[in-house]
Amino acid sequence: MNYRHAFHAGNFADVFKHAILARILDYLMRKDAPLRYLDTHAGVGRYDLAGDEASRTGEWRDGVARVMKAERPPQIAALLAPWLKTLGPCDEEGKPESYTGSPALAQAMLRKQDRLTLCELHPVDIERLRAAMGRDHRMKTLAIDGYMALNAFVPPVERRGLVLVDPPFEATDEFERLAKAFASAYAKWPTGVYALWHPVKDGRIVDDFYRSLANACGGKLLRLELAVAAPAPEGRLVANGLAIINPPFVLAEEARALLPWLGKVLAHGPGAGVRIEEGAP
Repeated sequence: MNYRHAFHAGNFADVFKHAILARILDYLMRKDAPLRYLDTHAGVGRYDLAGDEASRTGEWRDGVARVMKAERPPQIAALLAPWLKTLGPCDEEGKPESYTGSPALAQAMLRKQDRLTLCELHPVDIERLRAAMGRDHRMKTLAIDGYMALNAFVPPVERRGLVLVDPPFEATDEFERLAKAFASAYAKWPTGVYALWHPVKDGRIVDDFYRSLANACGGKLLRLELAVAAPAPEGRLVANGLAIINPPFVLAEEARALLPWLGKVLAHGPGAGVRIEEGAP
């Protein structure tokens, strides 16, 4: 699989990932102590939904646009508020002026005492990332391999924070690489919060991945998945997940309220649904 963010900006996977990411950051900021946000595969930071890549696919119409046009009950509106605030106003189609990727989302949410480390190896994307994020004394943008960054930048001096690992899954052994890199980072920083994004196509591979993670972290694990149709190993991406290690204690409860609603709004085929599991498989 080759998952270039620009072609899929604002789609169902982005909605799922960024809504959960915002919930984690919102929780971490309940304490005054500073935190570090590390994004190992940052992409370009902000996406023009009217641009060439996003226009070719139009996936935002079945993602962020559906959420923006849906009636949101009060509990759902409250849970989505931190993420939706980063998007700004949308037009009548439900399209924001630009779509905030994870770096821009974190930049918008974090406080003056917090710090961001954004890593991107692609030579064109790193320049686009720097241009999109602008000058910010809290932030460093680095042209570095994401897995190398994961090993190099933990533990942070703040001792609190969130690591997002969101690789493009271009390599056939990406699940194994991700599990191994996480285990190494966790051994150095076992108190950090880690969010590992992954596609869901072959359930056996994903199950093996979670067993590896559980072995590394002692089962301090939350498995969240959202499918908009039934996944197939050779089919297009219709299901994805986030493995959250050291999840905030409120996150599972919030996910049980939020994900079924998102699943219903974003579904477009048989087999749609969500999965929420705590602890070791």
